[in-house]
Amino acid sequence: MDTIKLSIVTPNGEIFNDDVKTVTLPGKEGEFGVLPGHSSLVSSLTVGVIIIEKADSTEAVAINWGHVKVDEYSVDVLADGAIALTSGQDSKIAKNIEAAKELVNSVKDSNISVASVEAKINSFA
Repeated sequence: MDTIKLSIVTPNGEIFNDDVKTVTLPGKEGEFGVLPGHSSLVSSLTVGVIIIEKADSTEAVAINWGHVKVDEYSVDVLADGAIALTSGQDSKIAKNIEAAKELVNSVKDSNISVASVEAKINSFA
């Protein structure tokens, strides 16, 4: 088993659904990675960037908050707001990066360094 099924869904619909090699998630207690065969867990997610490693590319999705359910075959993310930072034409990516910064700045969680999340978002510009 080389891949795990990742789905990212918001109230507005599905943002991502594909097989991936690994996914790194912004958990409430800190970032954590998930590989195929991971033990089952449910976790709250906080504002941050989901890093998605596919066989031939890396993708990223900014979220404001949500929950994730993990088992050995799948990772299901339910996010309140999510914006893809890496898919589409360059002009769309630039717009999405600006929108992602607005999304993370809308979160009023004093425990999170919005600057560090913005820095991560900017790394995809």
